[in-house]
Amino acid sequence: MVKPETFEDLLAWQKARELAGRLYQVMRTTPLNSDFALAGQMRRAIIAVMGNLAEGFDSPSHAELIRHVEVARMQCADLRSQLYLALDAGYFDNAVFEDLRERCTSVSRLIGGLRRSLLRLDGGRSSIRPS
Repeated sequence: MVKPETFEDLLAWQKARELAGRLYQVMRTTPLNSDFALAGQMRRAIIAVMGNLAEGFDSPSHAELIRHVEVARMQCADLRSQLYLALDAGYFDNAVFEDLRERCTSVSRLIGGLRRSLLRLDGGRSSIRPS
């Protein structure tokens, strides 16, 4: 396995970027765009996923990297919850919801795998709780 040299090399970041692109596309083409509060919160969540992975990658310490990865995963959960709210509000149909939810779940799993790898490298020294 090749060690990533930049955050752009992280598969989790790449997939989060794809999810962000799809989410923004959906927002432009559905009534969700007119719900400024929910759309804004969803934008902030996906921006936080990508941003935390990038910021964590350039963190000065391994423990900080792990913490940023954990925050990115929590933001994925937040976004998934917001997707249900948007579905229930009728902003998009089940097909769009399932596409976004599956993408979000996939990103969350990738981030979880990254976290587990980082904890193994950490040798259990981190104060971060195990998954």
